[in-house]
Amino acid sequence: METAPLSPGLTSATPTLGVVIVTFNSADVILDCLESLLGATGVRLAITVVDNASLDDTVATLKAWASGDTAYTWPEDVAFAHAPVAKPLTLHGAEAACLAETGHRVTLLETGVNGGFAAGVNHGLAHLAACAEVDRFWILNPDSVVPPGTAAAFATAPAGPAGFSLMGGRVIYLDGQSDRIQIDGGLIDRRFGITRNCHQHQTHAETPPPDPAALDFITGASMVASRAFYERAGPLPEEYFLYFEEVDWALKRGDLPLAYCAEGIVYHRAGTAIGSVKPGQPASPFSLYFMHRNRLRFVRRHFPGSVAGAVVYSLMKAAQFAAKGYGAGARAVLAGTFNRRPPEAIRHRLAQGPTRHAFE
Repeated sequence: METAPLSPGLTSATPTLGVVIVTFNSADVILDCLESLLGATGVRLAITVVDNASLDDTVATLKAWASGDTAYTWPEDVAFAHAPVAKPLTLHGAEAACLAETGHRVTLLETGVNGGFAAGVNHGLAHLAACAEVDRFWILNPDSVVPPGTAAAFATAPAGPAGFSLMGGRVIYLDGQSDRIQIDGGLIDRRFGITRNCHQHQTHAETPPPDPAALDFITGASMVASRAFYERAGPLPEEYFLYFEEVDWALKRGDLPLAYCAEGIVYHRAGTAIGSVKPGQPASPFSLYFMHRNRLRFVRRHFPGSVAGAVVYSLMKAAQFAAKGYGAGARAVLAGTFNRRPPEAIRHRLAQGPTRHAFE
């Protein structure tokens, strides 16, 4: 197969974009994500991979890929073509934040501890913020692949006269169909603390972009933060460990509006790391525990008058799972809702490596 150059057609005048990718046991998906990013055109990328103490061979896989010691094959289920990036390429360390005059840069930061999604993102954001030329920070899930024009679209999308806080695009399920929307932005039902995905399960080809003014937050799977917002709001809240941190963050935007980039398309495998719900797959107990625990934490912080409604909703969900014979899911929902000790299987999963914040 023909090999693509690392940074085709880039010059010192090319716009820049910082990218933060947090990995935890992501060896099976991270290379597809990086290969697609390094095929980006019309933009210079400062890609920072933050590994949250993976227990698998994520780090070894990255190093072997970058050195060219292992062959790479583009997945057949991705809707667009890609020529593998030339190897070897340098995996920079913490000393390298800023971009070279031309070309993309890939940095690997190993935290040594799994502090959760937000802690990993914050580690990457702090690293990239040291580079003054990076004015936008794209937070991207490792189980994603992106078309060549997506990064440039995010880097150059008009900010509007007031600027923007967080910018989203269209996230599409990568499930063999590649035409079903996962999320176009998020909505909050303040009565119960429930979040909903705008345009979920609608077809990409037939669904117009949303009005960003009608959205409440941008999904953490693909979310661009402006430097102005980052400096105003500060880092993501780390006490959630996973889920709801980006929802909480978005409520700190003040008068900086949300934005939407119609060309900012991302294909997402969804649920590869923690078993989030996706078509044909119910949410795992691990996912359910943190989702319901953090929904109650979020409601208590921002909508305390809705705590009773949030609890009732959880009880109904637990009853539904129990009626369907999904006892593990029901127990996880109840433990999370009442902030109780999680089931042993969930504790064991995080006890295998250095972890903080998970059950505080």
